[in-house]
Amino acid sequence: MENENKHYFYVVKCRDNSLYAGYTNNLERRIATHNAGKGAKYTRARLPVICIHFEIYETKQEAMRMEYAFKQLTRETKEKYIRGASNEVTEK
Repeated sequence: MENENKHYFYVVKCRDNSLYAGYTNNLERRIATHNAGKGAKYTRARLPVICIHFEIYETKQEAMRMEYAFKQLTRETKEKYIRGASNEVTEK
């Protein structure tokens, strides 16, 4: 069982190759929830989803800040970040 005191920023790739970013304190359960069609409205029509990136943070606020910053990026910059080729995600 995952430690519920961990805070995850995660990115999933949907069936249509779009990306969805989110926050959770239980990554395994959250991905299962998405794939059961009970997650975010955005992912429900784009199943299945595959987790392609995640980061663990000490606090919920840090993880949610990262989620917000990631969502502000262009698709190209998001892909570079996921590949580890960019550190362009910064808090605004």
